[in-house]
Amino acid sequence: MDVASTVKKIIGNVEKVILGKRQQVVFSLVAWLSEGHVLMEDVPGVAKTMLARALAKSVGCTLKRVQCTPDLLPSDVTGMSIFNQKTSEFEFRRGPVFTNILLADEINRTTPRTQAALLEAMAESRVTIDGETYQLDPPFLVLATQNPIDHEGTFPLPEAQLDRFLMKFSLGYPNIEDEIKMLTASRKQHPLETIEAVVTKEELRACQKASRSVKLHEKVQRYIVELVHATRRHDQLLLGASPRASLALFRTSQSLAAILGRSYVLPDDIKRVLTPVMAHRLILRPESRLRKVTTQEVLDDILQEVPVPMLDEAPV
Repeated sequence: MDVASTVKKIIGNVEKVILGKRQQVVFSLVAWLSEGHVLMEDVPGVAKTMLARALAKSVGCTLKRVQCTPDLLPSDVTGMSIFNQKTSEFEFRRGPVFTNILLADEINRTTPRTQAALLEAMAESRVTIDGETYQLDPPFLVLATQNPIDHEGTFPLPEAQLDRFLMKFSLGYPNIEDEIKMLTASRKQHPLETIEAVVTKEELRACQKASRSVKLHEKVQRYIVELVHATRRHDQLLLGASPRASLALFRTSQSLAAILGRSYVLPDDIKRVLTPVMAHRLILRPESRLRKVTTQEVLDDILQEVPVPMLDEAPV
């Protein structure tokens, strides 16, 4: 399976709608190929929903959106059993989680109980209702959003749930030229109406499987583990990254290398995905937060501290 050419078609299609955000589009596809999930923390109106819809349309996938509010119940996400008077039996009505892409908008506005309802779906691609387990249709991706500015009436995601998100990043505001192009493109109709599927779900699934065959040299694997271990002993951090972070770096670097057309991972691939994979998994010490230290600065220090391996040849 030629992952690079397949992903290139998706990127080209999505960029008809999302302008000037190549890196974020690539990160979204890295997470999808890695069978992980994405948390986007950004201000309103920067096209987070459009990105999810453009990805779904480009791959011919189903997309469902859940607007998270304090009164949202777990059953509103997963579904529930309803009594059918005609048959005198309970029937399971599927919730919006039964889709290919689930957009959980403003996830930090709903209660921890409802947030937790997504955990099994995110970790195991299945949900359990009334003792019955239901598998979700692959490819499955959760794109969750949260607003970093508005804190009233919110329920911050606990560290355990943040750790379940493979990557976290922001779209950010477009530059002046891209925003002018956006206005021009929207003059007659919404750009989303102009794009169609360029890849099938089966092709994306094949890309997911192909990315797992990307090789990592023993030195590169050690580099990943050394970076993770460096977070656990850094004096600015209260909590370093877990072994799940090592696996996340492993999988995302494989997917990025496949997208770039390589059958092996380079240390530069790991450096590129380090911040979106690791920053949200780290907890700063209170005194570090008071000094306005950021997790990005900590990761920059670690990159300077941990020696980059020199590869004589690609792994066989």
